[in-house]
Amino acid sequence: MKAGFDRQIVPLRGLTPDGRLLFLTRAARLFAYGFLSVILVLYLAQAGLSEAQIGLLLTLTLLGDTVISLWITTHADRIGRKRMLWAGAGLMIFAGVLFAVTGNFILLLTAATIGVISPSGYEVGPFLAIEQASFSQITPNESRTQIFAWYTLVGSFATAFGSLMGGGLVQGLLMAGAGPLNSYRAVILGYTGFGILLALLIGRLTASIELPQAPQASQKSGLFQPTLGLHRSRNKVFGLAGLFSIDAFAGGFVLQSVVAYWFYLRFGASPAVLGSIFFGANLLAGISALSAAWVARRIGLVRTMVFTHLPSNILLILIPLMPNLPFAILILFLRFSISQMDVPTRQSYTMALVEPDERSAASGVTNIARSVGASFAPAIAGPMLASPLLMDVPFFIAGGLKIFYDLLIYVSFRAIRPPEEQKTR
Repeated sequence: MKAGFDRQIVPLRGLTPDGRLLFLTRAARLFAYGFLSVILVLYLAQAGLSEAQIGLLLTLTLLGDTVISLWITTHADRIGRKRMLWAGAGLMIFAGVLFAVTGNFILLLTAATIGVISPSGYEVGPFLAIEQASFSQITPNESRTQIFAWYTLVGSFATAFGSLMGGGLVQGLLMAGAGPLNSYRAVILGYTGFGILLALLIGRLTASIELPQAPQASQKSGLFQPTLGLHRSRNKVFGLAGLFSIDAFAGGFVLQSVVAYWFYLRFGASPAVLGSIFFGANLLAGISALSAAWVARRIGLVRTMVFTHLPSNILLILIPLMPNLPFAILILFLRFSISQMDVPTRQSYTMALVEPDERSAASGVTNIARSVGASFAPAIAGPMLASPLLMDVPFFIAGGLKIFYDLLIYVSFRAIRPPEEQKTR
């Protein structure tokens, strides 16, 4: 057991100072996302928005993120990865400020569309794609999956503690006599503060995270490059992106903020209870992500992605069938204990299939495909939450579509092996 853990932690010991900073930026960002996501829909409802308006706002949040992230990630290697990370932090601050100062639906739509807000508690914006490309540049193939597993674990733990602190802060303010709206707004101001912290951390990154070779003379400098920064690996990346969008569309029905609101409507869970639920869930998710590297070494990246994802989706369907809050929490925890094992393996597999100068673009395209897929689901799920007869349906749609995605990706990519697996044949 100790030898296995030592093998998992060895790649961390070789991280450069920039690598450690990238872990810190991930932690700060995901803490902020978790901090906000537990109360986001509660805040919007308290501000007077209907479930349909909330669903539309969450959809535009993800659609706006798609367009902005597409431009940033496909230009990051030419303009500079650090500059693009700064741009993302600025958009995060912008969204937090506007959400905090107004309840006007049009202004909130503007902030949601242009800024960076995470309804899920997980990654949005250009950060993930650029950081993955940077890690792949400074990490050997054999260590890539372990690094991404730790990267996912850090993010899950940060989301967990952010969820706990966000729910706890609101509960404490309510007990001190503050109104619900002001209590939720305090969390949003905190989110803005973490955007500022993120910008400061990014400022400490050095030029070693930038693409080392000079840009190609033939690269286009327009708004969007025709090939999106891809060349030799374009067909593989587009194939993965199409499949990932199906998974993300399904996930959009069960965003963390939506599930938190469902627990509130179905069982009357308080903000503190919601924070505790997602604290535990995201801790389990982080641990499951770390074990993914161990499993992948034995059965391969694609099989790990599929064989751990299938049972988690069956558990997702079971959540609304539970008779009370404790059982629903138990099934949710069981799901999170295996649900994130596909994340570092999916990220590692994508980076393994592309050339070094395609990594920012490949990660950007696949993550943006996920954002596009996820963006439409909240507008459908929102009205369902307003109906006692339909409020459980998002779980069934999400679970069924995710199972379909698992089968498709296994059939499509099981024969395409990354370099580190080819060496073991």
